[in-house]
Amino acid sequence: MDNIHTFSSLGKTWIFDLDGTIFVHNGYKTEDGERLLTGVKEFFEALPESDDIVFITSRGNECRESTENFLRMNNIPFRCIIYDTPHGERILVNDRKPSGLPTAFAINTERDVFMSEKFLIDPML
Repeated sequence: MDNIHTFSSLGKTWIFDLDGTIFVHNGYKTEDGERLLTGVKEFFEALPESDDIVFITSRGNECRESTENFLRMNNIPFRCIIYDTPHGERILVNDRKPSGLPTAFAINTERDVFMSEKFLIDPML
């Protein structure tokens, strides 16, 4: 079943891991090469241009050119990619707005399955 998450109409910063969440896990190491997961293109096409996208990956900096070229070829926008990160947990910490609006959110997906979450914008938040 899909999860539905409601957010404010404020601009957003989306932070994604690459392998297993956007790309097939370690596809860049195989003969078949890099592949986007099903649903990735449609998701990014639907995001407002004003939203920021940051990718985090354990890939080494030597993968920078091929990774960024693949994203550009597939029209996946991004502000930056942080390379050489540890393989363990990624922890996001942010403050709550004075109105009580939470400003941090996390989704864990199954490897090589793009998220099934749905996102709604509530202009009253």
